[in-house]
This record gives sequence, C-alpha cells and structure tokens, in this order.
Amino acid sequence: MKRTLISLDESDKDWLDAAAAREGTAATELVRRAVRLYRERASLERQPFDEILRRTRGLWRGEDGLQYQTRLRDEW
Repeated sequence: MKRTLISLDESDKDWLDAAAAREGTAATELVRRAVRLYRERASLERQPFDEILRRTRGLWRGEDGLQYQTRLRDEW
C-alpha cells in the first residue's frame, strides 16, 4: 500500500476525526473507503451507452414502449 499526504481544511479534519471515533476506525480507513466509493461512482457515470442498454435490456415488461408513450400523450 502506498502512503499519500493530503491537506484538509481544519473543519474537514475535525469532522473526519469525529467520524472515525464514532465508527471506531482510523481516519485513514475512512479516506480509503471514500476513494473507493468515488471510483465506483465515477466508473458508473462513464459507462458507454451500449453497456447501459445491455444491462437494462428486458426491464420493461409492459406493452410496446412506443404504444405506451403514445397512449400517455393522448391523455394530455
């Protein structure tokens, strides 16, 4: 594991220390978790459109999507 030096505002450092104390863990562990979560979110936001379509294929089990949309718009 590599070591990294970061600079935080005093209020952020106080919050981090308090959160670590509440959870009974080290502040460094909370920073590691935050980085992992950030990476996961960033990778989800960058999924190619084709991948999103592949992963969501078959979610809609109703009628034909265009017919559904047309029917809803006719109600307006």
